[in-house]
Amino acid sequence: MTELEQRLRDLYVAFNARDIDSVLAALTPEVDWPNGMQGTRELGQEAVRAHWVNQWRVIDPLVEPVAIESRADGAVSVEVHQVVRNMDGAVVNDRTVFHVYRFDRAGLVTRMDIEESS
Repeated sequence: MTELEQRLRDLYVAFNARDIDSVLAALTPEVDWPNGMQGTRELGQEAVRAHWVNQWRVIDPLVEPVAIESRADGAVSVEVHQVVRNMDGAVVNDRTVFHVYRFDRAGLVTRMDIEESS
């Protein structure tokens, strides 16, 4: 496993533990992040923080990386098994998606996109 793969796996562990600060530390201050619930984008760490705090009030997502691969354009694609529960614990979504990351020269995430599994 490469250092980048381990860092990405660690981000998923931190996200699932709701350790916002650890995840945000791996993102650029002006990160561009998807808001999958609203179909919009969040710009900047504080906007991402607010999005997650609001999200976790209404759903309980668990995201587990399945496979990680580099793309020819320099992005990194993470195949993710995503299980989303409502606050009563009922599964409302169980699917595989792809999280596609772009990084700056320092290795911080500048952008993440969600692609549907085909």
